[in-house]
Amino acid sequence: MPKIRTSRTAAKRFTVSKSGKVKFKHAYARHMFTSKDPKQKARLRKTGILGKADAAKVRAMMPYA
Repeated sequence: MPKIRTSRTAAKRFTVSKSGKVKFKHAYARHMFTSKDPKQKARLRKTGILGKADAAKVRAMMPYA
């Protein structure tokens, strides 16, 4: 059996935690911070956890993660 290729786009955007949850970095956290609320900026700094359905799709793209 040949090896399965990892989707490089998914590998750059997601990481899998030890417990198997898929983590991601939030969007809208790159520029134009003066117009954003401090609460919003603090929330965007934290990593998010994908929902069950989306996590299954990402895990399929990253078979060895």
